[in-house]
Amino acid sequence: MPGSPANPDHPSGRRLSYILIGVMIGLTSGLGNALITVNIAFAQGTLGLNSNEAAWLTAAYYMTYTCANLLLVKYRQQFGLQPFIRWMLAIYAVTTLLHLGVHGFWSSVAVRAASGFASGGLTTLAILYLMQGFTAPKRLTGIMMGICIPQLATPLARMVSPGLLVAGDWHMLYVFELGLTLITLAAILALPLPPSQRSQAFEWRDFLTIGLLAPGLWLFIAVLSEGRIEWWTERAWIGWALCASIVLVATSLILEHYRENPLINTRWLGTRQMMRLIFIASIVRILLSEQAFGSVGLLNVVGMINDQMVMLNLVIVLASIAGLLTAVLTLNPANLSLPITLAVALIAIAAFMDADSTNLTRPSSFYLSQAMIGFASLLFLAQAMVIGIARTLLAGPKNFISFVVLFNLSQSLGGLAGSTMLGTFQVVREKFHSHALVQNIVMTDPQVAQRVEGGAASVRGLIGDPLLRGAEGGALLARQVAREANILAFNDVFLLVGVLAVAGVIWGLLIRRSILRRKEPSPIIQLQQALQAQAAKAG
Repeated sequence: MPGSPANPDHPSGRRLSYILIGVMIGLTSGLGNALITVNIAFAQGTLGLNSNEAAWLTAAYYMTYTCANLLLVKYRQQFGLQPFIRWMLAIYAVTTLLHLGVHGFWSSVAVRAASGFASGGLTTLAILYLMQGFTAPKRLTGIMMGICIPQLATPLARMVSPGLLVAGDWHMLYVFELGLTLITLAAILALPLPPSQRSQAFEWRDFLTIGLLAPGLWLFIAVLSEGRIEWWTERAWIGWALCASIVLVATSLILEHYRENPLINTRWLGTRQMMRLIFIASIVRILLSEQAFGSVGLLNVVGMINDQMVMLNLVIVLASIAGLLTAVLTLNPANLSLPITLAVALIAIAAFMDADSTNLTRPSSFYLSQAMIGFASLLFLAQAMVIGIARTLLAGPKNFISFVVLFNLSQSLGGLAGSTMLGTFQVVREKFHSHALVQNIVMTDPQVAQRVEGGAASVRGLIGDPLLRGAEGGALLARQVAREANILAFNDVFLLVGVLAVAGVIWGLLIRRSILRRKEPSPIIQLQQALQAQAAKAG
C-alpha cells in the first residue's frame, strides 16, 4: 500500500533494533495517558478541579485519539508517515514542557488532546516498526505484538506512578511522559522506517466526512465521560449532545455510503462477517472493564491505593504477556475463533471469582482472577486483530482505512462505554443496597447502639462534648454502611460481567458450530487460497 514502508531484508542486529524501538513506541503510545488516568484523583487535588472537570482530561485524550487515524492513514499515503510522527511528537513534547510551568485546567486539556493525537499515530508506528523486525513468514507476529503492547500501559502505570508521585508529586508524571516522548523521538530519528511509495490520497469530500464524523464522536465521548458523573437525567446538555452526535455520525456515514471512493467503506463494513467481528470486539472490550473499573474500584472502596496494588499489577502484566505469547505461539489459521471463546470464558470465571468480595478483600485476593483477565485480554485482542486484517486483505487493501478506523473505535469507545455502563450500574445498585441496609438500622437495636457507642469512644480523645461524640459515632456508622453498600454493588457488577460473559461464550460456540456446519474456511486460509490462485494465474 502507498504510505507503508518497504520490507527489505535487514541484518539481525537491525531487526532487533526495530523490535526494541517498536516495543518502546507501543508503551509510549499508551503509558502517557494511563499515568494520568490512574492518578486522576491527584490531578483534581493538584490542579484544583472538581470531578467533572477531571473527567474532561480523559475525554480530551479519546476525542483526538479516535479521530487521529481518519487523517493519519491518508496523510502517510500522500506525505509519508515519518514527517507526520516527527511533527506530532515534537508538538506533543513542547506542549508537555509548557504545561510544567502552567497549572490550569485548559492547559491540561490541551496536553491530553495533543497526547491523544500523537498516540493515534504511535500505535500504527509501533506495528510498522515491529513488522520490520520479523522475517516475512513471521510478520504477522509483529502485527499482533503492535496491537497488544499498548494494552500493558494501564497496569504498568499503576506500578510506576507511586514512585513518581513520591519523587515529585503531580509534575513528575509529566516529566516522565516528556522523557518517554523525547526518547521515542530520538529513536525514530536514529532508525527511521524504510522509504515508502506515495500517491494522491486526499479528496475534498474526505474533509467533509471528517468535519461531520469527528464532532459527532467528540460529543458521544463527552456524553460517555460526563454522563455518570453529572448523571444522565440531571443535565439537559447530555441529551442534546447525544442527539447531535447521532445526527452528525449518521449523516457522515450516509454521505460515505454513496461515495465512489469512500474514506469509510460502509458497504463492506456492513457485511455479516465484519459486523459480527466489530460487535464481538466491542462487547469483549466492555467485559474487560471488569479489571479497569471493577477490581480497582472495589479496592479503592476498602482503602487501597496504587501503592498497595503494585504487586497485583505486576501479576497482571506478566499474565498479559503470557496471553500475548500464547496467541503468537498457538496461532492456528484453521481455528481462529476458539481462542476468543476461551478468552471470554476466562473472563466469566474470573468475574464469578470476584463476586464474593468483602471489606476484608485485599489485592492478594485478586491475583488469580485478574491474572486470568489479563491473560484473556491480549489473547482475545491478538486473535481479533488477525481475523480483521485477514478479512481486510481479502476485500482489498483499499478497505484498510475502514478497518483501522472501526477497530480503533470499537476498542477505545468500547473501553469508555464499559466503564460508563458498569459505573452507572454500580451507582444504581449502591443506592439499592444502601436503602436496604439503612432500613434495618435503628437505635433500639442493641448492636446498632453498641456500634455507635464504639465509634464515639474512638474519638473520645479528640472530642470532649458527649453529644458531638455521639453524632460522630453515628457518622462513622453511616460511612461503614456506605462502604458495605458499595462493596455489595461491586459484587453485583462482577455478577453482571460474569453473566454477560457466559452469554458470550454460548453465542461464540453457536457461531463456531454454524461455521463448521457450513464448512467455511477461516479468513487466513481464504487469504492463502486467494494468494495461491493469484500466483497461479500470474504464472
